[in-house]
Amino acid sequence: MSSRRKFIKTAALTGAGLAIGAPAIGKNIIGANRRVNVAVFGVNGRGGSLTNTFAKATDSWIYGIGDVDSRAVEKTQKAIYDLKSHRPKGNQDFRRFLDDRDVDAVVIATPDHWHAPMAIMALEAGKDVYLEKPCSHNPQEGEWLLAKQAKTGKLVQMGNQTRSSISLNKIVKEIHEETVIGRAYAGKAWYANSRGGIGFPKKTYRPEWLDWDLWQGPAPRKEYHEGFVHYNWHWYWEYGTGELLNNGTHEIDMCRWALGVDYPNKVTSAGGRYHYKDGWETPDTQIVGYEFPEGKTINWEGRSCNGKALWESGRGSMVFGTEGSIHMNRQGYTIFDLKGKKVRSESEAAKSVEMDIRGGGGLDDLHIRNFISAINSGEKLNSPINDANTSVTICHLGNIAQRTTGALDIDPETGKPLNNPAAMELWGREYEKGWKPKV
Repeated sequence: MSSRRKFIKTAALTGAGLAIGAPAIGKNIIGANRRVNVAVFGVNGRGGSLTNTFAKATDSWIYGIGDVDSRAVEKTQKAIYDLKSHRPKGNQDFRRFLDDRDVDAVVIATPDHWHAPMAIMALEAGKDVYLEKPCSHNPQEGEWLLAKQAKTGKLVQMGNQTRSSISLNKIVKEIHEETVIGRAYAGKAWYANSRGGIGFPKKTYRPEWLDWDLWQGPAPRKEYHEGFVHYNWHWYWEYGTGELLNNGTHEIDMCRWALGVDYPNKVTSAGGRYHYKDGWETPDTQIVGYEFPEGKTINWEGRSCNGKALWESGRGSMVFGTEGSIHMNRQGYTIFDLKGKKVRSESEAAKSVEMDIRGGGGLDDLHIRNFISAINSGEKLNSPINDANTSVTICHLGNIAQRTTGALDIDPETGKPLNNPAAMELWGREYEKGWKPKV
């Protein structure tokens, strides 16, 4: 076990008394709960789903809605009013809520290029943070985010909600104890969808409802075109991180969790934009291999435009061991013997939507309940940022390998590429003047 992993397993999160463990659900450790005032930033798609879940959560109150799309602000205010007979405050500029002392916590569901910078600003303002995956646009931002969290002692939970799965926590414990499939040594993670092409969007005037300058935020300025807003930014390197971090974060995190590994020592990637010829920049087809110093491996297969399922599942993880294998996804797990015969299965009582971009469902309920309880009563976070960032950095390394030499040697203590200046250039990014995160 690496010295870094020993530290993560034994050390508490700075100022919070929290450690990584089984899902903590509904336990009051310190004292009586209080209402936590929450501001949600980015409420189109996934953010809208999170807003509804936080609104329904015990001891959570939607205080504010921030979105550069004024229509989304108004729509979400109405939705919360219809749900709770309460109209939260709204603003196109999320920074107004950081200045508001009545806000206790923020939820960030913006495009990826805003995740870490916005979280860092929220921590500086004294807010706890629920941060959608991935927690960064590049590995450097992940390092900065960890430094800011350690400095402030505030809570940061990443939205990889399978870490709050009751069934998966149970089976991961059995895997670690080597009582179910022997010694686990390999993981296969995948995601398959049938996304359409995006063409070559034309530059045009920005719509009057959009604050385009604030949408770009820390990214260098570009002319507006309709392809960026509101979803296809995922496929442009300036703002997104491709399918590997859009969905691979969940599946690779499950494999890493089950195998008990941190950073790899080798990463390879092959793929590209194969299905369509259009403005989409990131791979729609990608195979990434990770080798770990513990003698274990993870393989990722992403197919954005061909939805053929593996093991009858459009997304998931398979963990292989000396005595069998385990298929894990948001619906639970199934155990197989060495010949592929089903041995045992368990369905997750709190299921999530399988392929809908909005996500949602019972795992969100559990993950958010854990976050609110951590604020109120000191529960252990199920996905604290110092552990979640490792999974995200591993995914970034797959993209860095893809964009450079195809194969990287990695320092398993730091996660950084070795002897590869081109790869290290992608460890960070350029920022618009005045927008570089301040740690």
